[in-house]
Amino acid sequence: MLAFRLALRNLLGAGLRTWLNVIVLSFSYVIIIWNKGLLEGWDRQARNDMIKWEMGGGQLWHEAYDPYDPFTLSDSHAMLPLEFMEQAADSLAVPVLITQGTLYPGGRMQPVVIRGIPINQQLLLLPSALMQGDTTVINAMIGTSMAENTGLKEGNYVTLRWRDRNGTFDAAEIRIAGIFETTVPTVDVGQLWLPLEKLREMMMMPGEATMIVCGKDLSGMAVPEGWVYRDLDYLLIDIENIIKSKGAFGMIVWGILLLMAMLAIFDTQVLSIFRRQKEIGTYIALGMTRGGVVKLFTMEGAMNSVLATLIGALYGVPLLSLQAVKGIAIPMKGSDFGIAMAERLYPVYSIALVTGTVLIVLIVTTIVSYIPSRKIAKLNPTEALRGRIQ
Repeated sequence: MLAFRLALRNLLGAGLRTWLNVIVLSFSYVIIIWNKGLLEGWDRQARNDMIKWEMGGGQLWHEAYDPYDPFTLSDSHAMLPLEFMEQAADSLAVPVLITQGTLYPGGRMQPVVIRGIPINQQLLLLPSALMQGDTTVINAMIGTSMAENTGLKEGNYVTLRWRDRNGTFDAAEIRIAGIFETTVPTVDVGQLWLPLEKLREMMMMPGEATMIVCGKDLSGMAVPEGWVYRDLDYLLIDIENIIKSKGAFGMIVWGILLLMAMLAIFDTQVLSIFRRQKEIGTYIALGMTRGGVVKLFTMEGAMNSVLATLIGALYGVPLLSLQAVKGIAIPMKGSDFGIAMAERLYPVYSIALVTGTVLIVLIVTTIVSYIPSRKIAKLNPTEALRGRIQ
């Protein structure tokens, strides 16, 4: 307790030098927590949006389907398995038929991926009901990014060309029955949505599908022959990799800040030992052990992180709390980069994140404070009282 009081008195007595170290260290605290919280919030939002808009509880893919190889689309379709027909009727599973096509908005050629989905499905947030209406025309829906790229508006007619299962090209006028807004670019950019039955008729593929969006996780269950089950871990791997790469960059930024703070503390400790030679000698002459003096100086350095925690809490708690409630506006669309990102991100700050950050910085600060303090254990108290430390 005596060492703690001495350390606190000495630390506060250092004046401006102490507060500069503490403020820089508090910046490291707040930036670390903010960066990690922002990425965690983005991760949760992206996962939730992709699950609700596109992935459900997992997906069954036709064994030939490869989303990164458009040449597989002509062969990646089959009859809907019998065990999923009833689920599809009850909206517990959503069959999707996928093929390639070409739009001709304003005389331009625009390649698109045509996706057929049941109009009455309720499993996904996709507003497929927008395609209800006049059955004498082919109703379609697109996302806002697709509408911006093609210049199409609700109610516009545009020519669509496709190739049926026999390899024959066909074309028809379709009507943009609705435009929806989403943060998930994989259901928007370059995508054209049609009623499933209408697309089956156009493709001459009655009862067939390319994938089935499941309402629940089917891991461990028997998968129908000719189909492959993809769970959420597989489907979300791309966004997870992006967030991990962003996290690595964030660690570099706060690592630089932390290094600056640690360097300042190290220099302060070295200077303190040099300037307080007589004080150190007096402590030892009065009976304090060399280890006790080392402990005192180490504690002084470590208390920088304690004070930084308090200072950081004064401005960090209201600032980060406000961001968690109000969110952070993103000045660009995530769809421009092909990633799921809302226009406003809501950081998530967990107790584990805050506690872990405080402990890490406290441990690093203690180590940095101890390194120069080891010199005290080798000094001669007589020389120290004279103000000479070799």
